[in-house]
Amino acid sequence: MLEDRATAAPSATVWPAAYPQGYAVVDVETTGLARDDRIISAAVYRLDARGEVEDHWYTLVNPERDPGPVWIHGLTSEMLEAAPLFPDIAEEFSTRLDGRVLVAHNAVFDWQMIAREYARAEREAPVRQRLCTIALSKELDLPLPNHKLESLAAHFGVVQQRAHHALDDARVLAEAFRPSLRAAAAGSVRLPLQECRPLTEWRDTATPRIGQQAGGYSGSSGYGNSGGYRPTSWRPSRKRPACPYPNPGRYEEGKRLKQGMRVAFSGDTSIERDLLEDRAIEAGLHVSTSLSRLTSLLVTNDPDAGTSKVVKARQYGTPVIDEAAFGQLLRDVEPASQP
Repeated sequence: MLEDRATAAPSATVWPAAYPQGYAVVDVETTGLARDDRIISAAVYRLDARGEVEDHWYTLVNPERDPGPVWIHGLTSEMLEAAPLFPDIAEEFSTRLDGRVLVAHNAVFDWQMIAREYARAEREAPVRQRLCTIALSKELDLPLPNHKLESLAAHFGVVQQRAHHALDDARVLAEAFRPSLRAAAAGSVRLPLQECRPLTEWRDTATPRIGQQAGGYSGSSGYGNSGGYRPTSWRPSRKRPACPYPNPGRYEEGKRLKQGMRVAFSGDTSIERDLLEDRAIEAGLHVSTSLSRLTSLLVTNDPDAGTSKVVKARQYGTPVIDEAAFGQLLRDVEPASQP
């Protein structure tokens, strides 16, 4: 575990009174994306109300299973064997999060992984709101080529030293978040805060061990997933926000997705369905539970299945793509047309 302190001169910007009083910039590296996957390292940069760094903290975590894609995060079973279990660091983690808005790049992913770890430990994460820096960059209309962390960092001149290392990813995000927050304050921009609802129970099934990988992997840049979807945890029902963009019509092969497109899913997904839907919503797409003639795209890993959505897609001529292709398209969604 590491900790450091830094101070900086306060900004002269007139600060919106409604803004939060503190932030916890978080990055977690994980064994994969599925519900049974685990956190293997975590970092938190605590920031004050104006985005100045107060301190930072980092720890490895023993996931009690295969570490997943070592070629990405670099953490082997041998390195994690002597690391603390999540229940052993839960109290310290809570101290870092308590009373602050959780900030992360693709925040729904980090939040869901954290919430599950706390549920396994029969605890509750002290987080009530999160802020996704992807959503904030869209609110600020930053001229980014895509919404990867590296693009946000490059925009603000932040140098990445160790990509997919939780501490360095959190540092990079904290340094990019500070000017983003100041720009939002200067323009009186309403921060895109989202509610965090902790899991209140957890039921584990047989967990894969060394050599058996439950799922793929995603860090701040969003990698793919090759494991199976296993609905093993309880989750509350969710009310999706209304899509603010008009439906531009059907997706055309070889072109980009466009904000407002209506997307439906069918069958199991390797990435947790909630996470996949939240990513689509944060990208500006309309997630639909049914398929109609207005549906722009159907995402399914089994196009030969006889589900009602697949059958209707064939009848209506709705484009069908698999999850991996959809994940690639989500990285560069075209903005909605201006009225």
